[in-house]
Amino acid sequence: MDVLFLTLSRIADVRSHGIYTDLMRKFRDEGNSVYIVTPHERRFGKKTELVDCDGVKVLGVKTLNIQKTNVVEKGIGTLFIESQYKSAIKKFFADVKFDLVLYSTPPITFTKVVKFVKQQNPQVVSYLLLKDIFPQNAVDIGMFGKNSLFYKMFRQKEVELYKTSDYIGCMSPANVKFVLEHNDFIDPNRVEVAPNSIEVETKEKSTEEIAQERIAIREKYKFPQDKPIFIYGGNLGKPQGIPFLIQSLDALKNRSDVHFVIAGDGTEYGRIQYWMDSAKPQNVSLFKRLPKEDYEALARNCDVGLIFLDHRFTIPNYPSRLLSCLAAKMPIIAATDSNTDIGKIAEENGYGYWCESNDVKAFVACVDKMLASDRKAMGKVGYKFLLENYQVKNTYNAIIRHLGMV
Repeated sequence: MDVLFLTLSRIADVRSHGIYTDLMRKFRDEGNSVYIVTPHERRFGKKTELVDCDGVKVLGVKTLNIQKTNVVEKGIGTLFIESQYKSAIKKFFADVKFDLVLYSTPPITFTKVVKFVKQQNPQVVSYLLLKDIFPQNAVDIGMFGKNSLFYKMFRQKEVELYKTSDYIGCMSPANVKFVLEHNDFIDPNRVEVAPNSIEVETKEKSTEEIAQERIAIREKYKFPQDKPIFIYGGNLGKPQGIPFLIQSLDALKNRSDVHFVIAGDGTEYGRIQYWMDSAKPQNVSLFKRLPKEDYEALARNCDVGLIFLDHRFTIPNYPSRLLSCLAAKMPIIAATDSNTDIGKIAEENGYGYWCESNDVKAFVACVDKMLASDRKAMGKVGYKFLLENYQVKNTYNAIIRHLGMV
């Protein structure tokens, strides 16, 4: 089977680990021919080129900057990407007869590319991996109003993308419910859960190796050896509700029984840095985005994972950073809006606690509850849940059953 994957994520090496590269390797390992189309953003100075990476064809398309840039260039770049991808596919994949085209949101502007692929390959199955419900998420956090021209334009594109997709894979049951409730033109049989998933490394280290690494990591970053460490890692932007994160840390800054680590980057990083400089908390460490291997080693040696989402969201986000927490056998505290089910699923299955991300007292209560819990046992429960539900084979099987292969 020939599989085409369209993404705005920068994929330079399919051997790296992530929700998309792990899924593409799974398709490859099952005997399929895999073709990826990924952006070569202007800032990297690379031309459009096709390379073979570990048995996967990766087509890097020269684009404007679409991430970590100003709003104007990001907007223009996102709109242009349809024609740029379409031209590149015409040139480099003209002789390939695709059986499956996969694509993820963001963006919602792949419709013309998908339609082109379907015209060229009448037999192809189109499958949307819905990771971002836009433009409603932008309305929720006040980027623009529901009566604005921006909303109307992007909502039209969103509807067109849903109509073009044969199937829509959502991250969780709450996502499925939201999509169907707000898009009554969609046949429910076309929407399903195809979760964020990863390839899980099941090789276990010895108890001695684990203990030695824990000591070494805590010495390296000057963390206390005798206190539980709660870590948040990832994007520090408006969707994460950074003002609430700061309020929560401020309420806990005089505690001597816990240490917090924030490792990431984003538009709101400066807010946290300003608070750190002003409040000078002794139990909080802040790092700009670390190299992937360094962050993974750091996270492995923490005790609790933190997940934050802005309380205003009406759409049910399901952050993929949950997976790295579960893989590291860490229980979680999810401080989110009331619409996502990430915290509900964690509590129902015994690997975490939840509070709404506009209630500092509730967050402090979750911290106290976690400190009093058997965190190792909860981490093992979460790891088992990961193995049963969020391995890459779960998403792979959800997709290929529509091609009569399961």
